Amino acid sequence: MPILVYAESDQGAFKKGAQELISFARGIAEKMNTEVIAAVTEDPAQANLGQYGAHRVLYCNHPALKEFNAELTANALAQAAKETGATLVLVSSSADSRYLAPLLAIELDAPYLPNITGLPTSTEPLTFPHNVFTNKATAFTALHGSIGVLGLSKNAFGVQHHPDDAGVSNMDLDLPGSSWEITSTEKANNKVMIADAEVVVSAGRGLKGPENWGMIEELAELMGAATACSKPVSDLGWRPHSEHVGQTGKPVAANLYIAVGISGAIQHLAGINSSKVKVVINTDPEAPFFKAADYGIVGDAFEVVPDLIQKLKDFKAQNA
Repeated sequence: MPILVYAESDQGAFKKGAQELISFARGIAEKMNTEVIAAVTEDPAQANLGQYGAHRVLYCNHPALKEFNAELTANALAQAAKETGATLVLVSSSADSRYLAPLLAIELDAPYLPNITGLPTSTEPLTFPHNVFTNKATAFTALHGSIGVLGLSKNAFGVQHHPDDAGVSNMDLDLPGSSWEITSTEKANNKVMIADAEVVVSAGRGLKGPENWGMIEELAELMGAATACSKPVSDLGWRPHSEHVGQTGKPVAANLYIAVGISGAIQHLAGINSSKVKVVINTDPEAPFFKAADYGIVGDAFEVVPDLIQKLKDFKAQNA
């Protein structure tokens, strides 16, 4: 029974989350001695998804899927799962997939297990580790039934490469009319998107105003990172809401999260807790963030960040 993966794309480019998800599915498939089928809604001709672990690619080609619509995408994936006889359907933890997954589970009458952090610890029954209690604990949950929907946590598995060259086949879809209407789509203009970033540089009210964000953007650019902010900053209009991270904003599971001038409200910490290494820069040694951080610098951001930028520039120049 194959594993079906929803490989997300944006304007023809497959997202890093899709590559990681296919790699993760390949890891499961090797334990279960089955194959991985990547379901896509954009033409995959220019992307060899086999290099990430897909054995086959199923092109769900339909005009209604050119713009993301969770209702119709869930219906299309349910049709693909039934046609391929999939025993698992995998989605990422992107905002779109978190919207989509419960609808897909209803379509398939299947359990949905989000926040998966690793390969199954058992295959009979299939048992997966996943984060619970806003990432403060790990649970091990067994799936029962003929099919299940899994959501992989960001950066939980990593992108792995395989030598396969996956063949592509088309699937004819019979989609119903949608009860939703997309009136407009706003695209965040980050050079690196928070959802795909392995490094995130975030700042809070400690920067005192939007005019001081230049050093945060410069630091992020040097590190190939995404920029982010705390909720008060986006509420004040200093930064766009697309950069707001935390429990009430975008969750972050970066390999490195740098917080500048952020005290560490519980909602912010809950949203970034899955990040592997957390660094805080703050003048207040009693700031709650220091208790959650792996590394901390007690100091003025207006002195520490420029010094850090200069050190990075010097390092890059020496290794050019």
